[in-house]
Amino acid sequence: MSDSAAKPTGWLGRLRAGLARSTNKLSDGLTNILAKRRLDARALEELEELLIGADLGVATAAKLAADLGKTRFDKDIDPAEVRRALAEDIAGILAPVAKPLVLDPPLRPRVVLVVGVNGSGKTTTIGKLAKLYRGQGHSVLLAAGDTFRAAAIEQLQAWGERSDCPVVTTKPGADAAGLAYEAVETARREGNDLLLIDTAGRLHNKADLMAELQKIIRVLRKLDPEAPHDVLLVLDATTGQNAHTQVETFKELVDVTGLVVTKLDGSARGGVLVALAERFGLPVHAIGVGESADDLRPFDAHDFARSLLGLDG
Repeated sequence: MSDSAAKPTGWLGRLRAGLARSTNKLSDGLTNILAKRRLDARALEELEELLIGADLGVATAAKLAADLGKTRFDKDIDPAEVRRALAEDIAGILAPVAKPLVLDPPLRPRVVLVVGVNGSGKTTTIGKLAKLYRGQGHSVLLAAGDTFRAAAIEQLQAWGERSDCPVVTTKPGADAAGLAYEAVETARREGNDLLLIDTAGRLHNKADLMAELQKIIRVLRKLDPEAPHDVLLVLDATTGQNAHTQVETFKELVDVTGLVVTKLDGSARGGVLVALAERFGLPVHAIGVGESADDLRPFDAHDFARSLLGLDG
């Protein structure tokens, strides 16, 4: 099989392929629940359990099942009809949080602090965002602020080369706040539109991480009282419900302004994004469904909801 045949070329195709495990789990479950049955009380209860099992969360699952019951209770319906109805309701939940990060020309540089636990795909996400905005014609500067991991510095440098973006670095173990300060000065001097700052994510010592992130923010505000203009939390979808804990933890550490959800292709837990939207209401700026730079794109509620339920756009 050729590479082009092996991987869908358009974003919608890649999104559907990336969500295939989540889609199959939901579709198979719906078919089993509704085969030759009306949408009775038992079917609604089983549907709610299916949605909980797909990581949509207890509150969201109950809401979606109840909404279906209001209009279709005890009626003969097929799984395809339920999929369409669920997709519409899920899109309604997601629409308020689907907010791509649009750069504001007068605000230069837009300083974005990127946070998340180690292993969430944080550094890779920064590289992909850099390539995305470079493709839109913006000048982007990267800052390798995860100074505790030499591998993270090297990884960001590699992404800088791939996306044609300069990278501000320092030696491993150096002060991350000092690097961030230098990066803002460089971005101002060079007239960059966007500055993406990587950070450490060592949650095993939350106190140290909090102190470091807060120091970075204090230092940034010496140069710009409004900085950072965005604090993006990168979440790994394969962690499922643990993503909720990560949002809570980082909201305690810093003022998280938006989410990027990665690795949606890695498990059948794509529904967690719906639960996060319902519970926290934080903007979801982008989602990732694969390893390549083109597999991270701005989040669209309609496309995601229909792809999650296996429906064409």
